[in-house]
Amino acid sequence: MAGRQGVVQFVIAPEDQARDRAAYDRQIQMLCEPERTCFLNFFTNSTGVPLVMPLPDAIDHEATAVFRRSAKRGAESFRWSCRLQIQQADCF
Repeated sequence: MAGRQGVVQFVIAPEDQARDRAAYDRQIQMLCEPERTCFLNFFTNSTGVPLVMPLPDAIDHEATAVFRRSAKRGAESFRWSCRLQIQQADCF
């Protein structure tokens, strides 16, 4: 985990796992308490810039996925970044 701003946690994904949904699922299980609200933003850091908050532009431009779970609404979603070109209708 690179840091947190409010309720959102920022996570750096290794580049070789950036398209591996199972790797994200493992991190979600580790970072999110079951049945609790949890917001995760995933990025890569291909340039190796130091991790600080707010994230430097070099990392911010390397978004890979977002995970949202709302305990209040009972809803959960996982979306890939369009830049990864993973076939999914609902990328960002």
